[in-house]
Amino acid sequence: MRCEAVASRLPGPAGAAVEVRDLTIGRGDVTLVEGITFSVPRGEIFAILGGSGSGKSTLLRYLVGLETPMKGEIDVAGRGPPDLDAGLPPFGVMFQGGALFGSMTVLENVTLPLEEWTDLPIADVDVIASAKLELVGLASAADQLPAQISGGMTKRAAIARALALDPPIVFFDEPGAGLDPVTALEIDNLILTLARSSNLTVLMVTHELASIFRIADRCLLLDRSSKRVLAIGDPRALRVSDEPRIREFFNPPSKGTERP
Repeated sequence: MRCEAVASRLPGPAGAAVEVRDLTIGRGDVTLVEGITFSVPRGEIFAILGGSGSGKSTLLRYLVGLETPMKGEIDVAGRGPPDLDAGLPPFGVMFQGGALFGSMTVLENVTLPLEEWTDLPIADVDVIASAKLELVGLASAADQLPAQISGGMTKRAAIARALALDPPIVFFDEPGAGLDPVTALEIDNLILTLARSSNLTVLMVTHELASIFRIADRCLLLDRSSKRVLAIGDPRALRVSDEPRIREFFNPPSKGTERP
């Protein structure tokens, strides 16, 4: 279903932006995590954490409707479970690595959701997409191909595309992965600015502790061994938790770990 006006299809969520109740996720018949329950209020930056193989990226797939829950309930923006076949979703997604289309310019990548989901004239589509690129500091790269821009610029372009339809909720998959510390800091600051300036709700999968401490209001820690949620809360409080496994996750012994 297409729409004439983006805003009319994207009412702000009533109550919590995302609700998850007793969710079980997995791959095929293999259960990764069970009993996942959490609520994300509007305007919060919420991080999904866990070690390798803990199910954090898989959980994101369930939250955006790419997988059907093995058990439990997901409610996004007060509309029930995400259904990508039911029209314009109330969220945007930045995929890991950016996932830009290599044969399209940066501007064309951002116009794609607008062309797919609205009946706006092409001139208006270009104006909106250009404004999103300006918002993320990428206006000068509008006519370049993804192969011609840096990793940090690719992430910014992917963020602009995720914001093209002005969703109240955005999901980010590893927004700082593969970036140098300075560029990662810039992406963190961009996410924080966008969230605070527009009451945007952000759910992000990440393994970058520096980013977690810088911008996350709360986080969810998945545990591979128990197949359960190990902790939910403010990461700055969890790093001094009385529970050894929680404290060790937030205080790794490796050198070079940034402390806020």
